[in-house]
Order: sequence, then structure tokens, then C-alpha cells
Amino acid sequence: MSFELLINALIAGVLLGGFYAAVTVGVSISFGILDIVNIAHPAFIILGSYIAYIVNQTLGIDPILTAILALPAFYLLGSMIYQVYYASFEKRGQDSLRGLAFFFGLLFVTEVMLILVFGVDYRYVQAAYIDKTWHFGFADIPFRMLVPCVISLLMLGLLQLYLSRTFTGRAIMAVSQDQLALRLMSADPARIKRIAFSISIATAAIAGAFLIVIQPVEPSVGREYIGRVFAICVLGGLQSLPGTVIAAMLLGILESVTATFYGPSWAPAVSFGVLLLTLAFRPAGLLGR
Repeated sequence: MSFELLINALIAGVLLGGFYAAVTVGVSISFGILDIVNIAHPAFIILGSYIAYIVNQTLGIDPILTAILALPAFYLLGSMIYQVYYASFEKRGQDSLRGLAFFFGLLFVTEVMLILVFGVDYRYVQAAYIDKTWHFGFADIPFRMLVPCVISLLMLGLLQLYLSRTFTGRAIMAVSQDQLALRLMSADPARIKRIAFSISIATAAIAGAFLIVIQPVEPSVGREYIGRVFAICVLGGLQSLPGTVIAAMLLGILESVTATFYGPSWAPAVSFGVLLLTLAFRPAGLLGR
């Protein structure tokens, strides 16, 4: 085993883990906190990628800046989706199987719409930092991975502060635990869940920009992340954003080392292996309660 290869694989794994954290945080909120199995989340990430692509190609604006500007639109989209989900399924107590089918439908409808508009060709963006790399001896740090990782960790830090220091944030953390107590605190559980779900969809805009900065995308790429995001969410522990970051880093390192020394075709199997082992030996996750 080459020491230089190992160091570069570890660096790449940490940077990849930062990206995975951004991809997973929306699922950590919707599934981990709200108990809503939004398997369509990767499709909204791809939607964010294509919005970043359109603006970058037409106006030349940085894709990550585009995603930040698109946050209100994605928040509104999340609010609309939750209203439909609540009125159609959750309010009637049918949010388990039928709700899951609803998000399956959203996943495929979004993907088909993107295929009809953009086709199946890979799309990419331009930014000043994408082709730059820091060289420290034999260690290489590509900016296209470093910038998404740093901004991802900053985003999760701000979200953790919001959830732990504000009334609405603490209400979001409590909504799946005791809705009666939440009502006694003059908070409407449906409104709190709508806010939380909207935030989860808004994070998809940022993750989508990160994705298209890191690699070219096409509409079906999002499917590759369904297993990963739920593996990270479960491994980190439900309702724990710090756990999500730790789990994302671990999975990123495992995948990077596996791809480096055993081939990239083995890397996806790591996610499902980690998920199965976590469910078998540590169902509460690393930082689960």
C-alpha cells in the first residue's frame, strides 16, 4: 500500500464527506426529525444542479452563489410539497405507505421532466476555482472539492445553531417527540413541520450546486445518492446534525480508500454495507438518543 496514495485517499475522503454532509442534511431533517421518508430528496438536488447550470451558462454567475440566491424559491417549493403531503396523507393518518409512494412519484416526475427539457447529456459549469489545486508535497487538495466541503460545514454549523438556539429550531427538534407539549407552548405542529420540511428542501439547492461543481450531472445521477444519504442519516443518529457530519466523513473516507485501492466499482457497496452493519449493531447511530 503506497503511503502517498493513502494520504491522498484520506484527504479526498474528508472532502467528499463534507459534500455528503450537505447532500444528507435535508434527509436528516425530513426523515430523522420529522419522520417523513422523502426519497425524492436527491431529485431536488439534481434540480438545484440544473438551475445552477442554467444561470451559470446564461449569466456566468458562480453556481454556489446561484444556489444561495435560489434558497427562497426552494424553501417555497418545500412548503408547497409539505402542504400537499399533509392534506393528502399525514392529516388522514395515511403517511406511511401512501406517503412513501407520493415521494416515489415526485422522484420520477422530477427526473422525467429534467430529461424532457435537458436530455440525458452530462452538463457542467464553469468557475474560477474548479480547475485549481493546492499541492503540499505529495498531497493534492482540489478546490472543486475543498470549496463545497468548507461551505457545507459552515451551512451545517449555522443550521445546528438555529435548531439549538431559537424557539422555532427547538420546536422543530421537539415536533416528533411530543406534539401535545408543543401545542401547550402555543406552537402549531403542522406549521413547525412545514418550516422544517421547507428548510430540508432549501438545502437541496446548495447540495445541487456542490454536485455540479464536483462533477458533470445528468437527470438520473440522483439515484446514486439514495442509499448513501439514508446510510449516513442512520449511521449518524436520527435528529443529530453533528452525527450526520461525522457519519458523512466516515463514509467519504471509506469510499475514497475503497475506490483508490480496490476500484471505484466497490465504493457504492460500502454505503449499503455500513447501513446494514449499523442497523444490526448500532440502530441508534453514532450520536443517536
